[in-house]
Amino acid sequence: MVPSETIRDQFCPGRHRLWTVVALLLGQLAIGCTPTSMRSQSPEDFERVLADVRLVGDVSIPFGLHPLIIERVGLVTNLQNTGRDMPPSATRAMLISEMQRRGVDHPSKLLELPSVSAVIVRASLKPGIEKGDLFDVELSLPNGCETTSLCDGLLMPVRLREMRVAVADNQLHEGQDMGLAKGPLMEQPAADSDSPNMHPQARIPEGGVALQSRPMGMVIKRDEQSVRNSSGIASSVNQRFFFRRNGIKVGVATAKTDRYVELVMHPRYKDNVSRYFQVIRNVAISESPSQRQMRMQLLERQLLDAVTSGTAALRLEAIGADAKHVLMQGIASSDAEVRFYSAEALAYLDDPSAAGPLAAAARDESAFRARALTALSAMDDPSAYDELATLLDSPSAETRYGAFRALWTMNPRDPAVRGEKINNQFSLHRVKSKGPTMVHVTRTFRPEIVIFGADAKLRAPLILNAGRGIIVRDIDATHLSVSRFAPGQPDQKREISTSVVDLIHSIAEVGGTYPDVVQALKQAKSSGALECRLEIDAVPKNDRSYVRPNEEEEGVPGEVASAPAHAFPVDGPSPNLYPTDSPEGVAKPRHENQSGHAPETGAAAGDGQVDSAASPTEESGPAGVKKDSPAPGIPDETDKAAAAEAPPESWPLARRVGKMMGRILPAAPSDP
Repeated sequence: MVPSETIRDQFCPGRHRLWTVVALLLGQLAIGCTPTSMRSQSPEDFERVLADVRLVGDVSIPFGLHPLIIERVGLVTNLQNTGRDMPPSATRAMLISEMQRRGVDHPSKLLELPSVSAVIVRASLKPGIEKGDLFDVELSLPNGCETTSLCDGLLMPVRLREMRVAVADNQLHEGQDMGLAKGPLMEQPAADSDSPNMHPQARIPEGGVALQSRPMGMVIKRDEQSVRNSSGIASSVNQRFFFRRNGIKVGVATAKTDRYVELVMHPRYKDNVSRYFQVIRNVAISESPSQRQMRMQLLERQLLDAVTSGTAALRLEAIGADAKHVLMQGIASSDAEVRFYSAEALAYLDDPSAAGPLAAAARDESAFRARALTALSAMDDPSAYDELATLLDSPSAETRYGAFRALWTMNPRDPAVRGEKINNQFSLHRVKSKGPTMVHVTRTFRPEIVIFGADAKLRAPLILNAGRGIIVRDIDATHLSVSRFAPGQPDQKREISTSVVDLIHSIAEVGGTYPDVVQALKQAKSSGALECRLEIDAVPKNDRSYVRPNEEEEGVPGEVASAPAHAFPVDGPSPNLYPTDSPEGVAKPRHENQSGHAPETGAAAGDGQVDSAASPTEESGPAGVKKDSPAPGIPDETDKAAAAEAPPESWPLARRVGKMMGRILPAAPSDP
C-alpha cells in the first residue's frame, strides 16, 4: 500500500519548494527588521539622513575657552644688591602711583635701592578657573630696567588685572582685579633671545590666587538666537552631564538668555577643558533612534581606520554609554592608534576596560603619554588607580612623575601620595617605588618635591649655598650641618644626617624657602654630592607626534636623525594636567567642584560630530560627516562676546603702549 505522505507529494509536487521560498522570505524580512540592514546603505544615504541632525556645535560656539592673560607692574625686594632703577616711563609712573596709594613714603627713593626692582607680573588664568584656585606667576623686567638678577627676590603683594586697549578711544584700560600674586621667586634660566626682557626672569609656582571665577558657556550664533534653541541646548547637554543635589538631578547647563547657555565644569573633564567643550558641541539637540544607529555605524567604520580614529572616538564619546560597545571593538584592534583613541574615550565614560590599554600607551608611547595619564586620572574605577600605581616603577622619569601627578589629582588625600606641607610653602612627598631612587622638583603647577624609592643620600665632601645666609657643609661622612647667618638675628644651626629629607626639613626650619631648597639640591647634583637622579619638571609633553610603525624611515648610521617624514600629531584636544610653557593653574581634586557635589555622567544621551582638533573649519573627509562648526571666536556670524575669545595669534591689535606691560589685549566685549 502506498503511504499517504507519498500520495500527498504526488498531488502537491511543489509543496516543499513553496515552504522553502516562504522560509527564505521570512528570513529576509527578519533580517531587514534589524539594524544590520543599514550596513548596506550608501554614503549618500548616510549623508541624507544625518543632514537633519542638529548638534549643539551647529548653532553655538564656546565662550571662555581660551586662557585669560592678567598682568600688572610689581615690586621685588630682598635682592642681593642686584636691583637697578629704571628710567622714567609709564611703567615706573604706574608703580609709584600704586606705592603712594598704599602709603609708601618717598617711593622714588625706594626704587633707587639695589635691593629692590620693578617687575612686570604676568599670569594666565585657565578656562573654568574658580575663585580661590591657585595659579603660577611669571615675572620679567620692564623695558630699560638693568637689574642683573632676581635671585632670592620676594614679590610684594600685587593685584593682577586684564589690560586692554579700547577700540573707541585707542587708550589703555584696566579691568577689574582678577588675581593676587606674591611670594618668593624661582629664577629662570637665562634667555636665549636678543630681547631678554621679553623672557620671564623668574616664576612663582602657585604664587597667585584667583579673586573671581571665569564664566564659560555656549554663545548662540546670531542667526540661530532663540529661546527654543537656548533651552534645547541646555536640555540636551543636561541629559549627558548632570549631578545630584539633595537627591535631585541637576544639569550642568543653564539657559540664561536666548543667546547664551552657561556651563558648569564637569569634574571628569577638569583637566581637559578643550575636550569637554568638544563633547558638548557634539551633543545632538534632536535625533531619532534610527539616525543615531546609522551615525554609530558610520563612526564604527571610521574608528577602525587610524586616519579617522581619533575624531570618531571623540564623537562616540559624545553619544555616551550607548557607544561603549563600538569603542570596545577599537581597543581590540591591532593598531596602536585605534586602541589608544578608543581607550581614551572609554576612560571619560569611566569604563574599566580602558585602564589597561591606557597604561600600556603611557608606558610605551611618549606621544600618547600625557593624554593617557590624564584620562586615567579622570576615572573613578579602581582599575585606573591600580594601573597608575604600577607606572610609579617605570624607568622613565616623566612616566613616573606623570603617574604621581595623576594619582594626586585623583585624590590628594591618598596616603600613597599625600605627603606633608613644609612651612605652608611647598609639599614633600615620599613615594614607594621599585625603580631607582629619583628626586623630582617642579618650577610650575605647584611647588613640590617628590622622592621616589629609597631615601636619597648626600655624599661628603660638600658645601652648598641654600639661599641668602644658609650654608650646608659636611661634618663627617654621615653628618651635615645647616647654618644660617642673618644681620640682626641670632645664628641658627642644625646637625643632621646625610638624608635629603633631613636636609629639606632643616633648610625650612632655619627660614629657607622653596627656591632655597631647590637651589641646594641643584648644587648638590652639579657637585656630585647627590648620588641619585635629580629631575626638574619632567612632565609628559602634549606636542609630540606619533610615528606609525610601518612608515618609519631608516636613519643613516652616525648621523643625527631629523624629524621623521611620516610623523603625525596626536588627534584631539590637549589636556591641561601637564602645563609646560605657560602655566595655567593648579589641578584641583575632582570631588571639589563649584557646586560642592560630584556631577555624574548621564547614560545614553545626545551625539554629534566633533570639530577636528587640528583644523576646526575643514571638511572631515569621510562621507556622512558634516562640515565642522567654525572655530570659537573667529566666524563673522558670531557675537563679539565670542569673537573676543579668539586665541592670541588671531588678535588684530597687539602692540606696546608707552613701554608698559608687554602684550596688549583686544577690547573687552560685553558679557552675554
